[in-house]
Amino acid sequence: MLDGMTTRDPQATALARLAALFADETRAACLLALLDGRAWTASELARHAGVAASTLSEHLGRLVGGGLLAEERQGRHRYVRLADARVAQLLEDLAAQVAPGSTVRPRTLRESSAGSAMARGRTCYDHLAGRLGIAVTDALTARGLLEQETGFALTDAGLAWFASAGIGLERRGRRPLARGCLDWTERRPHLAGVAGAALCRHALDAGWCVRIGSERAVKVTAAGERALSDLLGVQAAALR
Repeated sequence: MLDGMTTRDPQATALARLAALFADETRAACLLALLDGRAWTASELARHAGVAASTLSEHLGRLVGGGLLAEERQGRHRYVRLADARVAQLLEDLAAQVAPGSTVRPRTLRESSAGSAMARGRTCYDHLAGRLGIAVTDALTARGLLEQETGFALTDAGLAWFASAGIGLERRGRRPLARGCLDWTERRPHLAGVAGAALCRHALDAGWCVRIGSERAVKVTAAGERALSDLLGVQAAALR
């Protein structure tokens, strides 16, 4: 304190501004929807959040200005997506802090079914989450392909497994090869990072999983059940 005046910490000010971006239900709904890793139009997000397009536009402006979203324009369409994997990690970590008993109960059978599908299997930005993500993570760990004792890390056997399965690991930039991401429904970490993203991308491209509905939910196909059983010993019952 100097001459009775208090100097403000710039970092505290920046943190408060960042927190304010999340402190609105409409913006939170948009951010959670964008955890599917895809680009959405403003009109799609407006319908998802249940607000007018003009209202949604104002919220998107704040999220883009705050660095949480990136936008692209194609003709008259405006697309937005999460700015990067760090934003996705922050969002998933915040969601994991919501106590299970504090979530709103589903009001309809449709909401209940959608919630069950999300808990069973979903994408968390660009990797697998829910019971599916945990089952795969546990199988990788049990087979000595993934180490979790001192943080997530692929073993030499794990690197060889990815190569033998035809799943390329593009190690670019600062993103870790393997990282634990706390699953907000299972309350345990699932595999994220470069390896998690590569595995998810391969699962979708190879038809092991298909997206269902308009949310982030994914369903394991019969081909996926066979592949995960053959490659990792994952039982079909754990995927349903």
